Amino acid sequence: MEYGAIIILVAFIIITFLKTARVVPQKSAFIVERLGKYNETLEAGFHILIPFVDRVSYKHSLKEIVMDVPPQSCITKDNIAVEVDGVLYLQVMDPVKASYGVNDYSFASVQLAQTTMRSEIGKMQLDKTFEERETINASIVNAIDKASDPWGLKVIRYEIKNINPPDSIKDAMEKQMRAEREKRALIAESEGDRQARVNRAEGEKQEAIERSEGEKMKRINEAEGRAQEIERVAMATSKGIREIANAINEKGGIDAVNLRIAELYLNEFGKLAQKNNTMIIPGNLSDVTGMVATISKVFSTMNTNEPEAKIVN
Repeated sequence: MEYGAIIILVAFIIITFLKTARVVPQKSAFIVERLGKYNETLEAGFHILIPFVDRVSYKHSLKEIVMDVPPQSCITKDNIAVEVDGVLYLQVMDPVKASYGVNDYSFASVQLAQTTMRSEIGKMQLDKTFEERETINASIVNAIDKASDPWGLKVIRYEIKNINPPDSIKDAMEKQMRAEREKRALIAESEGDRQARVNRAEGEKQEAIERSEGEKMKRINEAEGRAQEIERVAMATSKGIREIANAINEKGGIDAVNLRIAELYLNEFGKLAQKNNTMIIPGNLSDVTGMVATISKVFSTMNTNEPEAKIVN
């Protein structure tokens, strides 16, 4: 009997110790009730409770909690049913409120996130729901954070995972995107063609300008060359005339002129006989000397009338 009593006593002491001693892990909080009424909040560390009077009613993690928001059907502003799900991130800031402010803060937060999401999706066109994810997330965080303040919660962020429209809408959106891509491709191609034409026109314009400039310089050079040629021919002719004039005025110059005239006369007369069937023959054909003498007399008369005549450039 004594042995059994000892065992019972030891068991009682162990149970009492287990009911009395509490070790709270880091980033955790225990809510202690004394006789069914809130007494205190135990933070991380070792604590002793009054046996059979105090008890731990709630245990809360103070870490950031990740909660999955199940998919739900939402109606957009243009009456398209889409299925949306997300992820909610929150943290217990006040363990007392989290224990007594709401029955189940996890369930309440998820339900509030779903209702707020349906409300935000209903304000937007389908196309906007894909573009305004950040706006929807911010609106849901703001709405849940205000509603959960009495629950001792802090909503960190909310992220939409998927927005799934019906298959018929997906097909229509794919066709629209395909048409938009083809449109952009055609616009890009036309822009490239237009730029190519502009570049070719600019090149042809520049080529025409360069060609005209080259033609202009060519004509200027040719004109200058012809001018120099004429000038040099005139100078040579002038020089030759001066030489002839000087030769005539020298001794024996008139006789040389007479001889040259006779040669030219006979030469031209011979050419006339070769080219024509009909010839005009002078009456004194044999009197070439007389003709030369006549011409010489003309030169002599000129020299006599103008003994000091000179050729001036």
